[in-house]
Amino acid sequence: MKRLVPVALAVLGLFVVAAPVLAQPYPSRTVAIIVPYSAGGPTDETARLVAHSLSEKLKQNFIVENVSGGGTIIATNRVAHAAPDGYTLLLHNLAISANVTLYKALSFDTEKDLTPVMFINRNPLVLVGRKTLEPNTLTELVAWAKTHRAKAAIAGYGTTGHLATTLFAQEAKLAVDLIPYRGGAPVMTDIIGGHVDLFFGTPQQLVQQVAAGQIKAYGITTKEKSPQFPTADSFVKVFGPKFEIQYWQALFAPAGTPAAVIDKLNSALQEIVSDPEILKTWAAEGVSAFPKDERSPAAGRAILKSEIARWGQVIRDNNIHIDQ
Repeated sequence: MKRLVPVALAVLGLFVVAAPVLAQPYPSRTVAIIVPYSAGGPTDETARLVAHSLSEKLKQNFIVENVSGGGTIIATNRVAHAAPDGYTLLLHNLAISANVTLYKALSFDTEKDLTPVMFINRNPLVLVGRKTLEPNTLTELVAWAKTHRAKAAIAGYGTTGHLATTLFAQEAKLAVDLIPYRGGAPVMTDIIGGHVDLFFGTPQQLVQQVAAGQIKAYGITTKEKSPQFPTADSFVKVFGPKFEIQYWQALFAPAGTPAAVIDKLNSALQEIVSDPEILKTWAAEGVSAFPKDERSPAAGRAILKSEIARWGQVIRDNNIHIDQ
């Protein structure tokens, strides 16, 4: 029995030493926010804002890692299979919901392997055209496109712009030629140069060029007209509620991440998207935070489910798919 006492004390000592380690508050080391695109662009910009702000609020390093390629599948897969400890997160957008139907076989289940921390911000899409197009309104554009086969630029197959263009053609009963590009930058060069007719983009991409008269703004995917795009008609008023489209961005964690970690991140994000300076900057770009009642993890799961169903229907109706 005497021999067992030192052993027991030694084991007890291990637990005493280990206890503070196990009880370390989150975050106790660097957190990686994975972005499924190269540096630059709205998703990367939001991720860097979130990383900087979370670093300040939670007193730990949050860094952005750009993991592009594979139609955002590579980055999503990495986070979906990461340890559910809150140290590997994903900043994604509307594309994550479309990919569920776009790709025949994914190596993860978006709804089961990922959990939304919070839906952060959103903005409408804007349909623009080259400045030499004859029509001046959305209705005139539709009439023109029925007798002229428009060349519509898309920043890659499966992108939000591709899906919005497809929905536009479907609802307006138009035949258009899709011209794929590798990203939005070369699209802007060609539509300003008059080499393509139409493009669906975000306000951030288009506001300066529209204001300078380099391109025309025809429609915006909101119920009301926009002060940034005064010539753009409301798609909702012309085509109905199906065309109320928001390009959103959200933070995700691997499924199984402790609720306390999710809640801590969500609480910090709630403060970030309530910052008047951030809201002012976003508003100038046509971006807004999600309403308070849509910022909880539970609300995020409901939004994700709804968006998967919505874009899945558009993709199936138009027989769009991407081979991996």
